[in-house]
Amino acid sequence: MTHIHTTHNAFQKIPVTVLTGFLGAGKTTLLNYILREKHGHKIAVIENEFGEVGIDGGLVLESTEEIYEMTNGCVCCVGAVREDLVRIVRMLVERPERLDHIIVETSGLADPYPVAQTFFIDDPIAQRVTLDAVVTMVDAKHIAAHLDDLVLDGRDNQAVDQIVCADRIVVNKVDLVTAQDIASLKERLRGLNATAEIVESSFAQIDLHTILGVGANEFAQQLVEADDDHDDHHDDHHHDESVSSVGIEVDADIELDALQAWLAELRASDATNLFRMKGIFAVKGQPYRYVLQGVHDIIELRAAQAWGYEPRSSRIVFIGRELDRAALTERFHACLAVPVAA
Repeated sequence: MTHIHTTHNAFQKIPVTVLTGFLGAGKTTLLNYILREKHGHKIAVIENEFGEVGIDGGLVLESTEEIYEMTNGCVCCVGAVREDLVRIVRMLVERPERLDHIIVETSGLADPYPVAQTFFIDDPIAQRVTLDAVVTMVDAKHIAAHLDDLVLDGRDNQAVDQIVCADRIVVNKVDLVTAQDIASLKERLRGLNATAEIVESSFAQIDLHTILGVGANEFAQQLVEADDDHDDHHDDHHHDESVSSVGIEVDADIELDALQAWLAELRASDATNLFRMKGIFAVKGQPYRYVLQGVHDIIELRAAQAWGYEPRSSRIVFIGRELDRAALTERFHACLAVPVAA
């Protein structure tokens, strides 16, 4: 069964943010802010089985099964285990008043990949929602200890996984550390993830525009620049040398059939070391941008908004361990409608 899902009705989809971060990073504080404050967005927050968002009874307008409506128009779903995630999302999208956004919080000890993959699986729900971004919150004061934890060390360190797969990293509790500490931490985060934008916060006070509606367009503008920076980066001994990113950009159109064939090959191969795949393509004969999101071997390619006056180009980034830059570049170039000049 193929897991490459192509859809053309992206405009009707509700964007989903997967919010992850190690225990104590500030996720609960952020979610309480979203559920309580008058920010003007209709957002659904889905809590996992270890969620600790305390809901003040005075803030709840009504309860329909596990869905609690807040006075600010947001809704909260508490205690959702992974098996219930698709069922609860179905309930949310069937509600008469359309949501602006859905946020799924993962457990602090959880691997965020399976949750992100939920929104790629070829299920009717994939026609209704789309993964906007993986947002990872880190505790500026304690994240280094988690990254160095001998019990968590190696390929199963969840703190590392959460940073590597992020589209946006929120460094929280910056009021507890020095500017030098923050600069050092950012260098270390860059060693694990060369493409995610890093934002700072205290007490999880975040402009929601910095974490919602991230989308593929924003990251694509920085793919090649971030990858070039990474090539020249002199990491200290903390850097996981096996984790890298490969970014490729060409001012040319893609042959859709060739791209889909390549994605099928990637899907069929061992994707254990391929953490994330992201891209935006100009497809030959099509006025729309095509957006690619991949988590391991679960891949979604969808048509998004039309190209404007800006030049058409095709960009892709891979994040993973022991990536073969030359092979990926050669295979990407083979998908182009016009061959790349030598």
